[in-house]
This record gives sequence, C-alpha cells and structure tokens, in this order.
Amino acid sequence: MAGIWAMGFTALLLLAPASAAHSGSEWAILTVAGVSFAGAVLTSRRPPPSARFLPAVLTGLLAAAAVTGNAAYEATEWRTLFSLLAVAVGVVAPLRAAPWLVTATAVLSATVVLVRGGSFDAALWGAALTTTLAGITAYGFRRMGQIIEELARTREQLAAAAVSAERLRFSRDLHDLLGHTLSMVVVKAEAVRRLAPRDVAAAVRHAEDIEAIGRQALTEVREAVTGYRDASLAYELDTARAALAAAGIDCEVRESGPALPREADVLLSWVVREGVTNVVRHSGARRCVITLRRDLDPVLVEVSDDGAAAETGGEVEEENGSGLRGLRERLAAAGGRLRATRLPRGFVLAAEIPRLGGDEGP
Repeated sequence: MAGIWAMGFTALLLLAPASAAHSGSEWAILTVAGVSFAGAVLTSRRPPPSARFLPAVLTGLLAAAAVTGNAAYEATEWRTLFSLLAVAVGVVAPLRAAPWLVTATAVLSATVVLVRGGSFDAALWGAALTTTLAGITAYGFRRMGQIIEELARTREQLAAAAVSAERLRFSRDLHDLLGHTLSMVVVKAEAVRRLAPRDVAAAVRHAEDIEAIGRQALTEVREAVTGYRDASLAYELDTARAALAAAGIDCEVRESGPALPREADVLLSWVVREGVTNVVRHSGARRCVITLRRDLDPVLVEVSDDGAAAETGGEVEEENGSGLRGLRERLAAAGGRLRATRLPRGFVLAAEIPRLGGDEGP
C-alpha cells in the first residue's frame, strides 16, 4: 500500500515539471527527483539494517534535484519539486523535527524564487505556502497513522488486562467460596462420624446439612462463573454462626450502626467468610468473636479467636495461601486495608473500608 501511494504521489507532483521539460538534462533531474522520493518513502518505515540513513540520503538527493531544477530553469512548474521535497521530509524526518524541517523547506523554496528574480507574492504564496501545506499534510497523515497503531496496541493490551483481571476474579471467588464450603462439609462430616454410633438422629441432621451446604455451594459456584454473585453480610454472619457451632466453637457477634451501602456490605461479607474459614480450619480455638462497627468511617469488621499460641506475634503482612492475599487485593481496590495479627493467644483479622456507594443494603 505504501508503495502504491508513493508512486501515485510522485506521478501527480511530477506532472507539472514534466510538461515543461524538453531537454535530456531536464528529464534526468525529474528522474532523480522521482526515484529519490519513491525510494525515501518506501524505505522510511523499515530501512535496511545496513542502510539506516538511506531515507535521509535519498531525501537530500531530492532536495538537490529540486534546487537544481528551480535554479536552472525559469518555468514555474518546477516549484512543485519543493512540494515533493516537503512531502518526503514530512514522511521521513523524525516526528519532532518534521514540522521544523518542513518549514525550512518552505523557506528554501521561497528563497530560490526570490534569488531567481521572482516577486515576493510568488515566493510567499506560490512557493512557501504550497510547500508548507504539502509537507504538513503528509506529516499529519503520518501522525494519524501512528496514533491509530497506538490505539490498536492499547486496545489489545486492555483486552489482555481484562482477561487477566477476570481470571484473577474467578480464581479468587472460587477459592473463597470452596474453601469456606469445604471446611463446613469437613466439620459436618466429622460430626456425623462422631454421632453416628450413639445419636443417629443428630447424625442424620448433620448429613442433611451437608446436602444443603453442597446445594448452596453449587448455586454459588454457578453465580461466580457467570459473574453475578453478590454476597450478603447478614447471610455470611448466619453461616458463620452455624459453621462455628458445628465445629464446637462458641461464637459471639457484636454489631453496631446502621445498614451499610451494598458495595461495603459485599466486601465485609468476604472478610467474615475468610476469617471464619480460617478459624474453623486452622485455629483450634474455643471461642470466636466477630465485631462489626458500622457506625465508624472507615467501617470496621474484626474476626478474633483464642486459638493456639503463635510462635511469633505481630502483624502478618504476607501469607502463603491465596485467601488473605485475595482479601488484601479486594479491599485495596476499594481504598480499604486488611490487618492480620497473631497474638500470644489467638489471631485477629481486621478490615477497614470507607462507606462505599450510595444504595444501602438489606
């Protein structure tokens, strides 16, 4: 496509001087100008590695041909060679330097006309203006093409980033959903195993709970896959009480303040889910306290337990698992903060988030 455009433009701008050419020297100058222009344009985009300066050299040869033709022959048709030169400069020169070089080409054309005895009007309007318009037009098309390429690359990068973000969301949701659900299934299954020999009715109730949990998990996974799952803090608190009770852990929920906006409600439900899952699976605790302060800004939710003493105390910045890491990412995206702290006796998971959104949740 570039080759066709270059040859077509060469033929168009060489029509006027060709109509005034009669001698062999004139045709030689026109041939040099045409070949130089076409070669400079064709090699400007991807010059051969061994000839990086070939487009600049060919443009210089075109400039020499334009000056020679206008200096040697009086016909005004030769002035179009400066327009051809300006187009080559607009295409070949570095983007930042191209407008200045086009201006220099226009000044050169006007100077040649004045030296040849032409009027100031002819130099300004007949040479400088047409040369400038030709060069700036070529530069504008070149710049526009570059912007279109940049937009295409940006669109590809945004599409790749969107796919990556969706994969991260999907894996994070599945971890949070299945980690909590499978922990409850394990706890219920252990209760069935303990109760089956001496209390069949209680074992059956726990088995029914396992079935209900499995069905709920299937629903949540389907919603996560379609991207429409919207957790509820009230539901997670009820689920937390049931899971902790099944694990033999006393649960106390301390709430204060009005209902939260929906986005904040959803974020805190993930914190409660992850915190309770860790208590059930890892802590060996006998008591768990869930504190929810909705009357503060930022809103605070805290899940603490009295599990086994930690080898070292202090705040936990990183975890090997993906649960806390996923929570940190969720909260950071909303302007919140997550703190996971090991105590001499127990563990505290605390999250703070601003009161997001405007629609209050249930």
